[in-house]
Amino acid sequence: MQESGFFFSLEGPLDTIPAERQMRAANLFGFSDLAREMGGNPNRILENHELDPRLVADPDYYIDCQSVVDVFEDCSTQFNDPLFGLRLAQLQEPDVYGCVTALCRSASTFREGMGSLIDYMPVVHSPESLMELVEGEDVAELRWHVRSDFGVNDQANYQALILNLKLLRMLGGPRFRPSYVNLAVDARQKDVPEIESGVACRVRSQTPVNAIAFPKHMLDQPVVSANKLLFRLIGGYLSRVKVAARTSIVERVEDYVRGALPSGNCSIERCAKRLGTSVRTLQARLTDGGVRFSDILERQRIELAQAYLQQDNLSLDEVAMLLGYSEQTSFGRAFKRWTGSTPQRFRAVKGVSISL
Repeated sequence: MQESGFFFSLEGPLDTIPAERQMRAANLFGFSDLAREMGGNPNRILENHELDPRLVADPDYYIDCQSVVDVFEDCSTQFNDPLFGLRLAQLQEPDVYGCVTALCRSASTFREGMGSLIDYMPVVHSPESLMELVEGEDVAELRWHVRSDFGVNDQANYQALILNLKLLRMLGGPRFRPSYVNLAVDARQKDVPEIESGVACRVRSQTPVNAIAFPKHMLDQPVVSANKLLFRLIGGYLSRVKVAARTSIVERVEDYVRGALPSGNCSIERCAKRLGTSVRTLQARLTDGGVRFSDILERQRIELAQAYLQQDNLSLDEVAMLLGYSEQTSFGRAFKRWTGSTPQRFRAVKGVSISL
């Protein structure tokens, strides 16, 4: 297989990645049911913190971290439940973290799974989530904290505790037992027994860092769900995404356009929703970068058109569809406007590159 081929290759990220102070909306999975059960109006709570309930329903949508922290703390106060974040996490699974969980699950060893979690959690779930593995003589600790200051975030830490523990149990299997838990939370003394019951070990609160400790020898244990092929595929993709570090607004819009074109529903309105912002704000930020959405859309179509037309296995109808055109004639007119040549002629001569 030649390096320049398209088989088993990705021209760019499959989707956008979370920006600073953003996380996957999957973090709110089960929230509406829990809020209703406690007598609240979940939509109103979300809207009070500038979260659109319709968009939050998409687990791959990115939302503001501060809004999530505030929602959790608001619910804790409103429902008079100091362990709201813990209860929410009990309804969730580690897959809330996205494809990094699938990567961990396919790792060969517990240590390899931990390394994957630490490396790619900021790429997949939120760049605000920082983790580290600290190894002692007999005990290892998975520690976590956030990059930014979100104020009081006790409920978010409770949620992270349960989700991280579930992920560790997923990797370690029936033999996994936490040694102790440290929480950078000002937990009430009367709540500690309930927390300890939920994690099945001793819990210390008001510690400098959050941590789940476990026997160090667990790190060398094999993972029952290991899958070398899946690990290489997901790990290779995430490695490329991490190295690319496409976080500027222009880059993120480019990634959105490339992913959305084949659907035929590529628009600035949908892009703004995907990036968790308003159309007006997105337009202003693009203007600051010296471009318009329409400029990016056309540039991406030109670049992709060149690449697709050099693949003889793609018909012109298929190329048009991949570029978001409903019919070949519309694509043909646009291509001639860009280049002065027809797609057929460009393909025949393997035309020179086109530039705006």
